[in-house]
Amino acid sequence: MASIRSKITASIMRQTMKRKLGRSGDVEKERRFLDKMTSLTSSRKLGRSVTVGGVPGEWQLPIKGEPERTILYLHGGGYVLGSPDSHRDMVGAIADAAQARALILDYRLAPETPFPGAVEDAVAAYKALLDEGEAPEKIFIAGDSAGGGLTAATLVSIKDQGLPNPAGGVCLSPWADLTFSGASMNTKALDDAMLSKETLSWMGGLYLAGQDAGNPLASPIFADLSGLPPLLIQVGGDEVLLDDALRLHEAGRSAGVDVTLEVWDQMMHVWHLMAMAVPEGKLAIKGIGEFMKKHAA
Repeated sequence: MASIRSKITASIMRQTMKRKLGRSGDVEKERRFLDKMTSLTSSRKLGRSVTVGGVPGEWQLPIKGEPERTILYLHGGGYVLGSPDSHRDMVGAIADAAQARALILDYRLAPETPFPGAVEDAVAAYKALLDEGEAPEKIFIAGDSAGGGLTAATLVSIKDQGLPNPAGGVCLSPWADLTFSGASMNTKALDDAMLSKETLSWMGGLYLAGQDAGNPLASPIFADLSGLPPLLIQVGGDEVLLDDALRLHEAGRSAGVDVTLEVWDQMMHVWHLMAMAVPEGKLAIKGIGEFMKKHAA
């Protein structure tokens, strides 16, 4: 059963984000809207800006103690929106929970850079971390929404390029199927407090720019996931992307991957972003930290 705070937050998001997100069709306006919404609850201090592998980003460090592992974080926003600004608080909280330093990658967005630009940027940043001396067994790749699907795609690309696997991957409410073939895209349409098929279709169209939505690096539920490192998938029970997560889990399990699926009852899309107000967000982030501590060498 969802907490009262979670239900209130979902109601507010339904009246704000779901009614407005993507409706204007104006990319710059939508980016400003997302930044404005996230800034209302932002409290984390600006981290150190860097360029890693030619890609800009921002480091967030744990508030207490020295970092013992590294997170390459791929933010959500439908491949069109989002930045370190929109995800600073949540990623900072994950860094605290995992006792890690987290690089929020400011990868190139559509429509300026369509598929596979985001995948290329994520892999370039991972290669650069290795070149800088980071041990792969202490690196995690994580992301939410589009960044969750991008996490899976990046892991597949890392494997295909013969690079050493990171310690694991974390996919939060992953958008892993740009063909929209999951039943929950329709069955959860009224339950989802944030996303709709209409909004996702707009974003997906900008990202793909006419390319095949079934490409495994765009929709990793269709990829060969064999050989991937351990995965943690967390998804809300009220999401239109529920089936994306379920099928990503099944694809991983069928391929022999050590994959853990957590379906959080009555939770909205990436409820972790609301952790300051929603207790389930804090609990989910705590679980991410435990997963990383368990699987880091």
